[in-house]
Amino acid sequence: MKSKNGTRPKAFAEQHIVVTGGAGFLGSRVVARLRALGATDVLVPRSATMDLRDPQNCRRAVEGADLVIHLAARVGGIGFNRENPATLFYENLIMGAQLMEQARLSGVRKFVALGTVCAYPKFTPVPFREEDLWNGYPEETNAPYGLAKKMLLVQAQAYRQQYGFNAVFLLPVNLYGPGDNFDPRSSHVIPALIRKIWSAKEAGDESVEVWGDGSASREFLYVDDAAEGIVLAAQHYDGAEPVNIGSGMEITVKELVTVLSGLIGYQGTVRWDTSKPNGQPRRSLDVSRAKAAFDFSASTDFLTGLRHTVEWWDGVARENLKKPARARV
Repeated sequence: MKSKNGTRPKAFAEQHIVVTGGAGFLGSRVVARLRALGATDVLVPRSATMDLRDPQNCRRAVEGADLVIHLAARVGGIGFNRENPATLFYENLIMGAQLMEQARLSGVRKFVALGTVCAYPKFTPVPFREEDLWNGYPEETNAPYGLAKKMLLVQAQAYRQQYGFNAVFLLPVNLYGPGDNFDPRSSHVIPALIRKIWSAKEAGDESVEVWGDGSASREFLYVDDAAEGIVLAAQHYDGAEPVNIGSGMEITVKELVTVLSGLIGYQGTVRWDTSKPNGQPRRSLDVSRAKAAFDFSASTDFLTGLRHTVEWWDGVARENLKKPARARV
């Protein structure tokens, strides 16, 4: 496949590639996919030695790179967003802005920036189309994070206009899969629910408490599918417009709890804590642009992906229970 300008992109084997966040849940899959396609020169900056909040570390990270895929982010669920809005705004904004500027100055050929579905307005018509991205303010609990990531789109388009810098912007929906963050203080909806329902079953609890009233809907994308979409965009997309990366499905939180309870084998009741927020009322993406622009469509069936995730967590949790109390994580 040729790029928009008619030239064939360099093979990954010929490029020095930087993947920020490349040791994480999504990033590790992206790195594995790049290597499967021939990449041998892949740098994964680590925060211990290359904290991207420091512009000098950003400069060091991208020096000599052909391709930068920026996945590093400070993220969390609704509770984490409510408790840390300033941290989420500042750290995500400063990392992205500095990294893209240093990439431009270093002559990087292509910059792939990962945004978030949280950037969409609170009341976006479903399915979310990229054209609706600026038609309102994001849902309040996610707004600082969503807007910080959205500024990468503004920066990418401004840099393209003024400098001819090839920066592209992707909008992934909520991800899930084995290896996700199951920390109850910062996890997203699927791992948070799996851990909560699994723990209730193991403890023999007759009920489990879930935030909100269950009416909010979400779309989910299996992490390996997300990695595939990002790598395809890195290979074949050079456009200025943002692109949704999703599965095109929609499920309510209430339906999700029912499915997970069945997979886990929990037969207790659900208590909905309506004093807690639902978050954005609905989320489901129009994924036609990704299909047209670089032939991406999700391939993992949702129930299959959930089963893999539940089985992974069950194995990890049971292994953890075997450890002495002070060694558990």
